[in-house]
Amino acid sequence: MLKYLIVALALCAVAHADDWTPKTGEEIRKIRVDCLKENPLSNDQISQLKNLIFPNEPDVRQYLTCSAIKLGIFCDQQGYHADRLAKQFKMDLSEEEALQIAQSCVDDNAQKSPTDVWAFRGHQCMMASKIGDKVRAFVKAKAEEAKKKAA
Repeated sequence: MLKYLIVALALCAVAHADDWTPKTGEEIRKIRVDCLKENPLSNDQISQLKNLIFPNEPDVRQYLTCSAIKLGIFCDQQGYHADRLAKQFKMDLSEEEALQIAQSCVDDNAQKSPTDVWAFRGHQCMMASKIGDKVRAFVKAKAEEAKKKAA
């Protein structure tokens, strides 16, 4: 157990050494597919996620946690990395504004919640923020663009 803890802490430290860069759309798609394989969801849950509805259910929390870890924005020892959240999801906000929002959503898990609950709490906060509004607008615009191409 001690070996696992040391390895986990070392991995978090290495991951936070900041050679990290925001993931591309293609990298994000691959991470989502990988996490869906590791954390299967029902068709109903997948449909909800596509509509940016995130039910507070164990399967969904595990999927979101997997995605956040593989994106490099969350570590199960330190939680979310506000600087990385801001860089990955700033949309058209300034990096300073995105960082302020991200910092307001990061917590140190003082209540000792399970990792998936901790990650979900931060995710919900981000989605309830101005960044979440920008993400919803972006996804809606992409969906409308796809409909026009299909017509």
